[in-house]
Amino acid sequence: MNVDRRQLLRSGLGVGAALLVAGCTEAAHSSGPARRGGTLRVGALGTSARIERDPHANLSNDRDFLIASLVYDPLTVPGADPNVGPRLATRWEPDADLRRWSFTLADGATFHDGTPVTSEDVVWSLRRLRTVGGPSKMPVPVAGITADGPNRVVLTVPEPNSQLPLLVRLMTFTVKKDTADFTTFVGTGPFQVESYQGGTARLVRNEQWHGTPALLDAIEVTMFESVTALGNAVLGGQIDLASNVGAIAGRTAEGRGDLTVVRRPNDTMVGVAMRTSDGPFADPRVRTALRLGVDRGALVTQVHSGYGTIANDILGTGDPRYDTTIAQRTREVDRAKTLLRESNFDTGRTYPLATKAEAPGEVESATVIATQLAEIGLRLEVRDQEPNAFYDQTWLKAPLYTVSWGTNDSTLFFASKLMTSGSDRNETAFEDAEFDAETVKALAAQRNLETVQACREVQRIQHDRGGYLVWGMADGIDVAATRVRDLPRLGGYARVQLERTWLTE
Repeated sequence: MNVDRRQLLRSGLGVGAALLVAGCTEAAHSSGPARRGGTLRVGALGTSARIERDPHANLSNDRDFLIASLVYDPLTVPGADPNVGPRLATRWEPDADLRRWSFTLADGATFHDGTPVTSEDVVWSLRRLRTVGGPSKMPVPVAGITADGPNRVVLTVPEPNSQLPLLVRLMTFTVKKDTADFTTFVGTGPFQVESYQGGTARLVRNEQWHGTPALLDAIEVTMFESVTALGNAVLGGQIDLASNVGAIAGRTAEGRGDLTVVRRPNDTMVGVAMRTSDGPFADPRVRTALRLGVDRGALVTQVHSGYGTIANDILGTGDPRYDTTIAQRTREVDRAKTLLRESNFDTGRTYPLATKAEAPGEVESATVIATQLAEIGLRLEVRDQEPNAFYDQTWLKAPLYTVSWGTNDSTLFFASKLMTSGSDRNETAFEDAEFDAETVKALAAQRNLETVQACREVQRIQHDRGGYLVWGMADGIDVAATRVRDLPRLGGYARVQLERTWLTE
């Protein structure tokens, strides 16, 4: 995700969808009163070359984001209903124009060294986040981030924005003002770092946390460089929880009495970005041909082992405002061939489809898509890149490449972050004046009906002429020992909220 990409988004999620559990349903939920104590051993994906301690940097390792989310507090976090919950900010309110938002900080919030948290710390952190990460991580300009007294922060945006509390979920981690050394992990979160070495970290409960103290005594986080290794570790009992381990481990763990398989619907989108501004896929007829050429059901079956659902080329499938009235695309090989002919598409060439081993099934999806699209006359060469090289050389530049996202409870989140012409994370180089106008209208809407109507237009344009091929949604798959209770129940990176998780004896 250069993390902004994958994370920022995979990061914030959560519709109030019920947790589905394959196998031992009740084991994921509490049975009896929650118990305080114990150490949870968690495995998460990552590579040594991309280890990052700076919470405002690109946390492209799942492990690094997990640690940062437990050690540092963002302003808000994913929720169920509503889909934004308080964290370091306990409440927020806009002015009448929806441009100036006031966020009140939690009473008694302190850093791990005992220093009180002030609005100046938060302002410095948010300004730094905007400078380091750009508008996709912090949607408010530096000049619009100000303090209003010791415990209130004001965020002022150029245009009315009803979704700002959602857009600052996660990533808005607060550090002490003027921090230059992030190796000491001085945060404000429910856990603090006791030890950190290479791929392993031990976090202990922060008894002074401004929220209800965590139930676990400690969390040991171990990094695994492959989904296979992560799955084998939980299957073999070396760890208690394999975070986002994927469908293969889920299938293997089903039916075992000592393990629970947790399915989180609408968790991750693995799709294709098609460049719209120039190149071979600039003609919307060509992009439609690709969308008609794929077999979505087969992709869900083959890539996600059935742990998922088909999608309809719109990002944000878990949004309550997701428009189910737009007709679901199905495979139409003959029509796809016709569209390629009508657009004078050169079927005599072979086109690269870049991919990377980031989300479970992403590389596999590229191979299946290449096979399927060969039937409409489109020849693709799958090029599997190392993630760092992918983000340096391919992302935002290439005509065709796979992408993965996990913030799927807000169509407007994706529209504003990835598809408006001014976005610095515009993966498909999509510039559409009507789309921009409808996105602004939806963000500025004062009444829910206005928001819904504008959201429908945003989704219709994306479906008709946008640059994404969104063929399916993967369930998030976590595998845990049955003694692990009350795991997070929302999709995407809401799964990092482990402060209410506990262990039976």
